[in-house]
Amino acid sequence: MSTELHTARSVTKTVTIARPPAEVFAFLADPANWPRWAVVNIQAIEPTADPDWWLMDTPRGAARLRIRGNAEEGLLDHDYLDREASWTVPARVVPNGEGSEFLITFFQPPGFSDAYFDEQSALIDNEMAALKRELEG
Repeated sequence: MSTELHTARSVTKTVTIARPPAEVFAFLADPANWPRWAVVNIQAIEPTADPDWWLMDTPRGAARLRIRGNAEEGLLDHDYLDREASWTVPARVVPNGEGSEFLITFFQPPGFSDAYFDEQSALIDNEMAALKRELEG
């Protein structure tokens, strides 16, 4: 029996937002807002018959998104499903003085090469900047 632990590569991105945590959380907890800031990965989004899941148009094709939020804890974990893969993305809104920090961690999915994961991770910086602009106006 092997006791070796296997872990995925990961990257955590953060952005400071000069808005109260409750406002940042409320904006991010509504999937309808995601095309306004997740400009690299979500081209359009719409609700489905299942109130927990949303249908997205992404550069990889159709996908589904489910946000598992908890306002009290600042949790915004979300699940992503497409035709080739599925994964969970942990995310948090954390108080920072009168403002907020938004933290999001991506794990390299099976089937993503290191180069592709690095490329996609770098693009997240554009989304974090868009989120900051959107919320700080």
